[in-house]
Amino acid sequence: FVNMKRDADYVARMLQHNGFGAEAISGDVPQRKRLRMLRDFQAGELPILVATDVASRGLHVPGVSHVVNYDLPQDVEDYVHRIGRTARAGASGDSVSFACETYAFTLPEIESYIGHRIPTGSYDPGELPEIKQPPRAPRRAGGRPGGHGGNRGNNRPRKPSGRRRRKPAPKSD
Repeated sequence: FVNMKRDADYVARMLQHNGFGAEAISGDVPQRKRLRMLRDFQAGELPILVATDVASRGLHVPGVSHVVNYDLPQDVEDYVHRIGRTARAGASGDSVSFACETYAFTLPEIESYIGHRIPTGSYDPGELPEIKQPPRAPRRAGGRPGGHGGNRGNNRPRKPSGRRRRKPAPKSD
């Protein structure tokens, strides 16, 4: 799980670039595509689903063995919903959370909410495998990131700008 849509896309691209089957699911993904991703994930055809909190509540996917919080959630209840995707119906499962300076402030709140301390550890970056960085994501059409091009996300014509059109010059005989 990640906190932001752009991070979901980035993490999925990084995993793909390093040989892992992964897709990003967020509120920006059309419903039909979301359903296909979930179906593929449930069937085991998609091994990794990188998600924003859109997938942390109300979804039951049997057989999820691991949940990774790439970002600690900013809302403590979201932590419980995220890790609740694993170890359902008596099954076992593991959850791992990464805490960076940006989101680590929620760790004490999460521990208080769940009623126990979460084991922590650190790592030596030199002991980690090398990760190939993916190429930059292609820019979206329409100019600005997140923009909808010239039609503002709908098919209505633009409003007149308030400028008057010039009258054609009178014909000379």
